[in-house]
Formats: sequence, structure tokens, C-alpha cells
Amino acid sequence: MDEKTELRCNIMGRSEFCEMKGDIRIDGNSSTAFIVSSETDILTAENTSWSIRPYARKEALGEKDFARNWSVKPVTSRLDIARCTRNHSVPAILFSAGGYSGNFFHAFTDIIIPLYSTARTFNREVQFLITDRKPWWIAKFKTLFEALSRYEIIDIDDRHDVHCFHSLTIGLKGRNNKELSIDSSTSPYSMKDFRKFLRSWYSLKKITAAKIRDGDKRKPRLLIIPRKRSRSFTNVGEIAQLAESLSYQVIVAEPGPDVSGFAKIINSCDVLMGVHGAGLTNIVFLPENAILIQVVPFGKVEWASRISFEDPAKDMNIRYLDYKIKVEESTLIQQYPADHEVLRDPSAIGKQGWVAFRSIYLDKQNVTLDVERFRPTLVRALQLLHQ
Repeated sequence: MDEKTELRCNIMGRSEFCEMKGDIRIDGNSSTAFIVSSETDILTAENTSWSIRPYARKEALGEKDFARNWSVKPVTSRLDIARCTRNHSVPAILFSAGGYSGNFFHAFTDIIIPLYSTARTFNREVQFLITDRKPWWIAKFKTLFEALSRYEIIDIDDRHDVHCFHSLTIGLKGRNNKELSIDSSTSPYSMKDFRKFLRSWYSLKKITAAKIRDGDKRKPRLLIIPRKRSRSFTNVGEIAQLAESLSYQVIVAEPGPDVSGFAKIINSCDVLMGVHGAGLTNIVFLPENAILIQVVPFGKVEWASRISFEDPAKDMNIRYLDYKIKVEESTLIQQYPADHEVLRDPSAIGKQGWVAFRSIYLDKQNVTLDVERFRPTLVRALQLLHQ
């Protein structure tokens, strides 16, 4: 290739991506990124192209209509491709807003955190190109996009333009097998850096959770996420009353479209609790040494709870407690007879596949917490805040 031309693709990791430098032309009409180089050095790649879905969760890419497929194609002549209609002087990052992006957990673990890892090094001098664009989703995370790029986002699926760059990353880097994390082997950044970045751009003032001393009249703030649909608390009033009797200041709040506003509420708290679900992703906004209490639903859901929030919490300097409910605390006992396989043998349901498992233990289950059984968990959180 020419001295200034580079092309490197990685399709082996959890996140597929290509990095290229040179004469790059992006044609939304054919969903192709062309890179032009000399005939001599590119002969071996002339008939080669790479297929990339620029969404950082490779195991889900086989699903139909999950994310738009893009091609990376080396060519030896400018005559083989369309002319530039828009030229850009800064590097570009092309990524998908499709997939599971509507879920708050996946928005962060599959897109926002890998995007931070990929884009931060450019110090906002980078152009974002979004495929599978969702205007409401872009509006929801506008603060973060503006924090990482000073340029207006381009809808690269627009068929009318051929955008030309000298540097392009298609797909996102820094993704490994851990959720809500950054792969330190491929990125100079860490989750500590990411949380500091969030505090700065969302103006989160509380850096460290309260450290309660004996005789201290301050009450630690506990936020309960009740959830509105599945895995919701049916007795949130009782839970709040218990916490208040233990000297917590209790807030009951549900995440909404205003990420910035809810981030400030979360950041003001010392303890966050809720049933396993996307809302717990808000731990990214908690102060250092805060506590997450994850209520684990009935049905062998421990593995999902561990990889989604227990392990990530430790990487974020968030102290972690969990509470595993008994079958008597699950509303599934109102839907199935006592000897039904759903209640008697969740592992057998798990063997039927993820869809069957999810539809029962995640989608159909709510939680009536046994407040006396739960009391020691809240007491333990208080003890941690005294340390």
C-alpha cells in the first residue's frame, strides 16, 4: 500500500472493527467504505472485502435485521468508485445505533462505553457516522455525544452523499467479554476514567459516598428503583418504610428519558437497590464507594446478575451486596401450581433455551420482598458505610 495508506481489520473479537488511513470514501447507497491504494501493493487484497456489522456484541449479530451490514473494500483506482460529494478533514468513527440500543444496559455496554474507549483519544476532533440511526436515541445521549465530538452527527445511511475521509474506524474498540467494562489491553482508558468523564459532563458533584460515623446525624440516601413492568416490587412502600426505620433517607424513582436529571439523583445517593434489570446500569453515576444492592429473582438467574452488575460494580469501585429471593417472594407462585416445573426445576426450563427462560423468569415475574428477611441486607449496607 502507499506510505500513508493503512488497513487493519479485526473480526475475531467480540466487537468487529476496521481501522484505515488513506483515501477513504464512504458510500451510504451501497453500505461500503472504499479505500484507494496503489495497484502494486494491493493486488493481494484487490478481490478481498470485509463484512462488518459495527455493533459491539458479536454473538448477537446473526439475528435478522439486528444491525446494518457494511463492507470494507480496497480498490486500486479512483475510477472504480463514486466521487466525493463531502470532504472531511478530521477522522471518523462509524458505528451502529441498532441492535439492543433501546435497552439502557445495552446502550452503555454495547455502544456508549466502547464509543468512549474508541473516541476519547481524539479529544473531540472526530466525526461520528451513525448507521441504523434512531433520532430519539441520539437525543437521549446528546450530552455524551457532544462530550466526545464537537461535530454534528452524520446519518451515514443517507443515500445522497459520498463522504471522504483520511482516517476511519468502522466499528468500536475496547470491548471484551466483560459487561460494562473497558478492555485495558486495547485501550488506554479504564472504567475509572469513564466514570470521571461522566461526572464531568453530567455535572455530578458527589465524588465519594457518605462515610457515617457514630453519632452522625446525617442519613445515608437510598434509592429504590421499583420498575414498572416485569421484575417490579409489589410492596415498595413496605421496603421504604423498613429502610426509613433503619435511618435511611429513601428515594423511590424510575429512570426516564432525561438521563442527565436521573444521573444527578443517582449521584446524590449512597446506596442503590433494585431487582436485576437495565435500571441498575445507573451504577455508572454512583459516587465512589457507594453500594449496589441487587435483588436476584427466583429461577437460577444468578449468572446473569453476576456478569451484568456484580462483576462490573467491583471494577467501578462500587461495593456490592445481593439478595436472592425465595420462591415464596416471587409472584410466579400465583401463576403456577406448587409442583410445576417452573417452580420445582428452573434448570429444566433453562435447557429449553434463552427465550423460554427469559419469558418466564425475567418477563413474567414480580417480587414481593419479605422485608424481615431483607432487613439484614440493609443493615449490612449501613455497616459498610460506617467503615
